[in-house]
Amino acid sequence: MAEVSGRETIGSAAARGPVVAWGLWDWAGSAFNAVILTFVFSVYLTDKVGKDLPGGISSSAWLGWALGIAGLVVAVTAPVSGQWFDATAKRKLSLGVLTAVTVVLMAAMFFVHENYHYLWLGLLLLGIGSATFELAHVPYNSMLRQVSTPANVGRISGFGWAMGYFGGIVLLLIVYFGFISGKGDYRGLLGVPIDDGLNIRLVALVAVVWFAAFAIPLFLFVPELPRTTADPGAATHKITDAYRVLWRDVRELWHVDRRAVGFLFASAIFRDGLAGVFTFGAVLAVRVYGIADSDVLLFGVAANVVAALGAITAGRFDDRIGPKSVIVLSLAAMIVCGLILLVVSGPIMFWIFGLLLTVFVGPAQSSARTFLVRLAPPGREGQMFGLYATTGRAVSFLAPILFGFFVWSFDSERAGIIGIVLVLALGLAALVPVRADDLGGR
Repeated sequence: MAEVSGRETIGSAAARGPVVAWGLWDWAGSAFNAVILTFVFSVYLTDKVGKDLPGGISSSAWLGWALGIAGLVVAVTAPVSGQWFDATAKRKLSLGVLTAVTVVLMAAMFFVHENYHYLWLGLLLLGIGSATFELAHVPYNSMLRQVSTPANVGRISGFGWAMGYFGGIVLLLIVYFGFISGKGDYRGLLGVPIDDGLNIRLVALVAVVWFAAFAIPLFLFVPELPRTTADPGAATHKITDAYRVLWRDVRELWHVDRRAVGFLFASAIFRDGLAGVFTFGAVLAVRVYGIADSDVLLFGVAANVVAALGAITAGRFDDRIGPKSVIVLSLAAMIVCGLILLVVSGPIMFWIFGLLLTVFVGPAQSSARTFLVRLAPPGREGQMFGLYATTGRAVSFLAPILFGFFVWSFDSERAGIIGIVLVLALGLAALVPVRADDLGGR
């Protein structure tokens, strides 16, 4: 059994604390992912703050460009920062700094008033926060090996994803019933005034407290990684030198283990399709299937529930049949559900097949992470997850562009589903040839 704190094994009672503490960071991160980036603050920014923006360019377009720039920053910095985290044994410290910066940026969102002059402040905070939050996942994902063994890495990865989903569910329900539900000038059970976007700005502060409070256990109970000796040439405090090491390692990876390169390429494609499911789900729900605006947040809660349950269930299958089998089955099921959504109509059909679609998002995400953990050489997890983040960002334009292309080509928003399904199918086709017979499963 692998060691966690020097003596305690994963199977021992003493080691379960680090596992729970590690998973709680995902629970904490739902404050940014679900509330700030997906369902609440970004919608406030485009629909309220930027609604009277002059100049002919919509606030939604500016939001897309801001997040695109943030993605470019992540693509450039993630692989070298991950390698640096490994070599300097500063995964936990780096995660702490990135978490703290993200929390401070979220707190500053309280000062984004409902006036288009504040759009630029909101975009700046959201863009930088998106970059720091995604970069934080490099050391966080790398720590999975520190709290797991080859025999249970699938279950623990699924547990982490589920914690993120369930955290989003609980927090979305809190902010919905406390600050957003109802009509009129005062919203939620707390009767918060909506003037100048006060209710949404207070939601940002609630998200801050949530993120900060639940992130703390990881830093108390998960040990720091010992300094690696796997790559003495990388053991430098100069992050600029990391690019030289990165280029050397990419060449070595290509010559030594092209399977890793193949998986990084395939996962980049299908992960973009997974992101597209949530990115465009709310738009399709309202514009195509007739779901009321007020019910979209409730659908988001339900989608997080089923995705979390899927991740937990699939974690056990991951350890039994291997991560590749779980990903392949999940992508195939999502493609089928997407094709059915192309031909059905009405809110009930969307609730049924939309939720069926999201059941398989969690398993695909969780098993993609365990695939890479099982594949990564010990001591190089940060570097591999840095490449994982970079390759994901490198093709993150696929789902949005294809969604828009099919909407434009057929003059129908329903046709955008074809674009998402196509990305999932391309990812599946790229994954099938990747060998995974020695990566777990029994």
